[in-house]
Amino acid sequence: MALLRRPPLLSLCLLLVFVAAANALHFYLDTDEKRCFIEELPSETVVEGHYTALEWSENDQKYTENPNLGILVEVDELDTGHNVVKTRGPSDGRFTFTSHDSGDHSICLSSNYGTSWFSTTHIRLHLDIVIGQTKADAEHDRSHVSELSQKLRDLNMKLEDIQREQQYQREREAAFRDLSESTNSKAVWYTVAQIGVLIATCAWQMRHLKRFFEERKMH
Repeated sequence: MALLRRPPLLSLCLLLVFVAAANALHFYLDTDEKRCFIEELPSETVVEGHYTALEWSENDQKYTENPNLGILVEVDELDTGHNVVKTRGPSDGRFTFTSHDSGDHSICLSSNYGTSWFSTTHIRLHLDIVIGQTKADAEHDRSHVSELSQKLRDLNMKLEDIQREQQYQREREAAFRDLSESTNSKAVWYTVAQIGVLIATCAWQMRHLKRFFEERKMH
C-alpha cells in the first residue's frame, strides 16, 4: 500500500531520472512553434538525434503521418552563439553534429509546414538523442582510415591488373587479326595462282591438240 500512496513529487522525480537516462522523450507543438532543449556537452562529442513527427487528423481523430510535414532542426552553442546545425528534414529524420566547445548546447525543433495563416495543426514529436563518446578514439579512427586506405590501394592494384590484362588481350586480338588478314591474303593469291596455272595448262593443251590434228590432216 505504501507504493500505491507514493507522493506525486517523488514519482515525477523518478520519471525525470528515467527520461534523462533514456535520452528519449515526446512532446507536442503547434504550427510555427519552436521547442528547445539544453544539453551540456563536452568538447569534440558526437551527438546523434532521431525524431518522428505525427500530425493530428480531425477525420481520423488520431495522430497520423503526413508526408508534407517537415521539421526544422537548429543547434546552437549558448556560450559562443555559434550555430552548429540548421537543417530541414522530413517528418521522420535524423541529424548529427559534433560539439566544438564544451558547454550548454541548445537543440531546437520546429515545424516546417506550409499551412495558411489562420489554420493551426497540432504535432506530436518523438525525439531520441544519443550522446556518443568524445573523439579520444582518434587512434581507432586512424586505424579505421588506414584500413580503408589499404583496401583502396588493393582495389587500385586489382584495377591496374585488370587494365594490364585488357591491354594484353587487345594486343593478342590485334596480332590475331593481322595474322588472319595475312593468311586470307595469301589464300587469295594462292587461288589466283592456281587459276593462272589451270588457264596456262588449258591453253597449252589446246595448242598441242591443234598441232596434233593439223599434222594428221597433212598426212
